[in-house]
Amino acid sequence: MRKFLKEFREFIATGNVIELAVAVILGASSSAVIKAFTDGIIMQAVAAVLGKPNFDDVTITLRHNVGKDPLDQAKTVDAVLKIGTFINTVISLMTTGLVLFMLIKGYNRIKRRNAAEAVDPGPSETQLLTEIRDALRQR
Repeated sequence: MRKFLKEFREFIATGNVIELAVAVILGASSSAVIKAFTDGIIMQAVAAVLGKPNFDDVTITLRHNVGKDPLDQAKTVDAVLKIGTFINTVISLMTTGLVLFMLIKGYNRIKRRNAAEAVDPGPSETQLLTEIRDALRQR
């Protein structure tokens, strides 16, 4: 049992598990920010153009009076496709994808810049040939 606990502690203490935990927490927080961006800005722009802040009320009725409402037996229920809810979800997905793409694009740009600065390219081919020529002259 001690060996198991020791192995588990080493597993948890490795950087990958901790980085994964941080990524999950940041992902959840990012989700809230992106949802607020979508609902508060993108969908409001849609509302300015189309007159509706969302598409939840866009439906296609397939059939009327297919059954009784379980909450209110006096009302009947229609068979309805909720296309608007799907449209809202697709807009949210596209916005999330765009925001994540922009984040990754910026991260990759910084990563490439840091990699370019860290790598010493050394002398150019012309400089090497010049050094070889000078060394051969000195002989």
